[in-house]
Amino acid sequence: MKLIKDTPLTLSKTTISLHWIVAVLIIGLLGSGLYMENFEAFFLMSWHKSFGVLLFAFALLRVTWRIINGWPKHTNTHPQYEMILAKVIHYVLIISMLLMPISGLITSGMGGHGVDLFGLEIIPHNPNPENPQRSMPFSESWSDLGKTVHGITANALLVALGLHIVGAIKHHVIDKDNTLTRMLGKK
Repeated sequence: MKLIKDTPLTLSKTTISLHWIVAVLIIGLLGSGLYMENFEAFFLMSWHKSFGVLLFAFALLRVTWRIINGWPKHTNTHPQYEMILAKVIHYVLIISMLLMPISGLITSGMGGHGVDLFGLEIIPHNPNPENPQRSMPFSESWSDLGKTVHGITANALLVALGLHIVGAIKHHVIDKDNTLTRMLGKK
């Protein structure tokens, strides 16, 4: 099977699909995470973890594809500062889409809460022998570190995602180039 790579004028179906799958997962997970935190709606946690595991799998595929395929070419000449800013934002997005699920797995797994993938146990729950309804951490310090990294990365990801969306709109509305239309699968 031959992999079809990006060209200067078009992005491959693989690039487009991975971009939008990861984007939808990230936006959904950020939204559900903020909702759970602000409204203590922890009944969503098992879904959040399951979709987080899916995000990690698709993020690994996306990074692997980016290594194989390379970075998309710029559609036209932009000021140097814009190209540097775009590269920084893309790196923050890529690092964050890996670091968010990893830190979530560490938080939950080391906290003894376990991780399921839609009912399939990936990391076991560690019940407290004195109160089986509660979890007993495997490592409280690792769980706390994971939680801190998860929170910091979520904030960085929100900022980078916002800038990424603003940049895409700028390309489309002000620059009138094909950056956004390429990512929508159009020429």
